[in-house]
Parts: sequence; structure tokens; C-alpha cells
Amino acid sequence: MIRLDSRTLDNTPAPPPIWATVVLLDDAVHSAARAVHLSAPELGQPTRELVWGDQLDVKHIDTADSGNDDMTEVKVAGYIAKYATKAAESSGTLDRPVTSATILQLHRLDIADHPARLIRTAWRLGNPITHPDLAHLRLRDWTHMLGFRGHFSTKSRTYSTTLGDLRQARIDWTRARLPYDPEATFVLGHWQYAGQGFTPGESALVASFAPEVRHG
Repeated sequence: MIRLDSRTLDNTPAPPPIWATVVLLDDAVHSAARAVHLSAPELGQPTRELVWGDQLDVKHIDTADSGNDDMTEVKVAGYIAKYATKAAESSGTLDRPVTSATILQLHRLDIADHPARLIRTAWRLGNPITHPDLAHLRLRDWTHMLGFRGHFSTKSRTYSTTLGDLRQARIDWTRARLPYDPEATFVLGHWQYAGQGFTPGESALVASFAPEVRHG
């Protein structure tokens, strides 16, 4: 999202200048999309130019819902929230870090062909011996995330808020509705994996034992 308004020195909203119109911003976005490009050399292959495609759709976001199909700030917030709550495993990848054993058994897991190829590619490019120039990306540590280890979005502190402020707001909201005694309430801020129950194979093995052995 691109905004034309600003903030004054005392942090109050300031309207955009008269010359900064929606039409001008729309033209600027289309002009930038046509002009920007990135050279992306492939390992052992000719360099490719990454550019924006022809499907560029700029939407004007209204601050109020007119009841039509216009793009409003409420709809945008819902759209962002939808994808902010999605995890990488929803795209068909894994929900845990990848190991050498995982790569060898990948064909036996319930993973579609496309994410499986992305996982293998991230693992292969993360080899510090064959691709030392990519070692700083730590691709093998984040292969289960298809090599991506960053945040899903960036935001401006001028118009947005911090994750710490959001967490505090949730805490304050909960405390205002529930009895809270700081001396008697234990707040757990760290989780650690303790273990798991029987696997399906182990469960079948236990079920095959005689009752006196199972409960002995």
C-alpha cells in the first residue's frame, strides 16, 4: 500500500499536497512497474531479467464503505489478515526443519510435486561446499519454509504499529475481561518440545502385546 499523506513534527496527520492526486500516483506506479528490473543470474546459466508482468492492477483504497464493490480499508485489513495467518505448510511444504534423512524420504511424504521440487532446490543451493556464495542465506536451516526466513510483510512505523504494541494490546484486552492477579498468574513466554506419544507403528506393536504385558 502506498500513501500520499504524511505526518507533522508533532505526529499529527497531514493531508497530501494539492498536486499529489490519485491519478498521479496511479501513473507513477505503472511507470515504475514498467521501468524496474532485476538481473538474476542463474548458477551455470545465462543471466535473466526479472520484470513486472502485464497484469498490474492498481486499486484505490477508500476510507469508508460505500456499499459497492470498492476497495476499502476494511477489506484490505481482512485480506492481509487472511494471509498473515497462513503458514508455509498450507502451501504443501513441511511444518518442521528439514534434515538429510528428510530429503532422502521426501518421495514417501504427502507433499505435492511442486513444493517438493522447491524443497530439494533450497536444500541443494544451501550446500556450503558447492554453493559457498549462498551460505549467508542459510537455506538449509529454512528449507521447510522454501528458503524464506523473513517476515511476510514490511511496514512503516509512521502509519503502522509494532508487534510489541500489538502483543501488549492483546494482554490489556484480556486482563480487562478476566480476573488477573500478577502474584498468582504464571505467564509462560517460552515453549519447549517435550516429546510425543506412540507413532502408528509403535501403537500397532503395543496393541499386539497380551493385556497383561500392556498393563504390567
